[in-house]
Amino acid sequence: MDPVVILTLVAAIVVVFLVASTVRIVPQARRYNIERFGRYHRTLQPGLNLVVPVADRINTKLDVREQVYSSDPRPVITEDNLVVNIDTVLYYQITDPRAAAYEVADYLQAIDQLTVTTLRNVIGSMDLEETLTSREEINSRLRAVLDDATGKWGIRVNRVEIKAIDPPHTIKEAMEKQMRAERDKRAAILHAEGERQAKILTAEGTKQKDILEAQGTQQAMILRADGEAKAVELVFQAVHRNNADPKILAYKYLETLPHLASSDNNTFWVIPGELTEAVRTVTRAFGDQSTPGPHKTAPPEEAATAGADDTSDEGRTPELDAGWSASLDAAAAADEAEKQAAAAVSDAKAEAEAAAAKSPQMPRREHTSGG
Repeated sequence: MDPVVILTLVAAIVVVFLVASTVRIVPQARRYNIERFGRYHRTLQPGLNLVVPVADRINTKLDVREQVYSSDPRPVITEDNLVVNIDTVLYYQITDPRAAAYEVADYLQAIDQLTVTTLRNVIGSMDLEETLTSREEINSRLRAVLDDATGKWGIRVNRVEIKAIDPPHTIKEAMEKQMRAERDKRAAILHAEGERQAKILTAEGTKQKDILEAQGTQQAMILRADGEAKAVELVFQAVHRNNADPKILAYKYLETLPHLASSDNNTFWVIPGELTEAVRTVTRAFGDQSTPGPHKTAPPEEAATAGADDTSDEGRTPELDAGWSASLDAAAAADEAEKQAAAAVSDAKAEAEAAAAKSPQMPRREHTSGG
């Protein structure tokens, strides 16, 4: 082969190599640190960049997007001497590629160790209860310390979160028992409050029921009393309007006598003294109404017999109005009325004695028929 051709090919290969070494293409969100003869020269931005072949070389390639770093669980002692394991999550972003490459050897390890140290300082001043309930405060204090320390490293800490706080197993069991006791306490309080409200409502309902029933009974008694008053008034007006004679009143009086002993609470019954006078009035009334024809004069023997009967009933001769004479039918009707009245009085006395026999503890009185 011709030496000229060989030299030409070698020259072309060298040129291509030099051109390829001169051009550098940087992707988006990436930064390349360039060293010239071993010294930092500049940082390449995204896009097409030209460098000096052989003299310039790429030292570090950094990603400037926000990164997430999750640390392993680290033991931390609280103020009440309990060991808890805490996991943290760190969100950071490289703001200065030169400082991140030359100010610290391994920024991730440095951030991790700084996080653990800060956690031990912060949680060491808190007890377990405060540690579990003060995550926001712990996060804020961590972020302030890390942001101040990593600023000179070209890194900005955007957020720090505590992912988990794991107390010892025995402490977990004690916490579960405490929580269960608190729930049982709240349940018992709610149950007692419910029963209290139920009893109050039941008492209020019973009170309202008793009040309404009493008001109903009062209104019923008032209406019943008004009705009885009006009925008595109507009866009184009817009696006076119709000019009822003593004969009708005496007969109604005899009809009322059997009802005096009808109650179960009666233990004795007093026969009024004017009973015979009422019987005599009824007898006269039946005698007057049973003779629609003209009056007839009774024979002397019959008149004497009737007088003897009246004398045997009362022990004295009844007074007869002048001008009145009874026939045989009137006398029979009068005798029948007297027998019925006597039977009613006997029935009433028997009912009173029976009621008195049912209640032996009450004193019994003799029936009297005096005037």
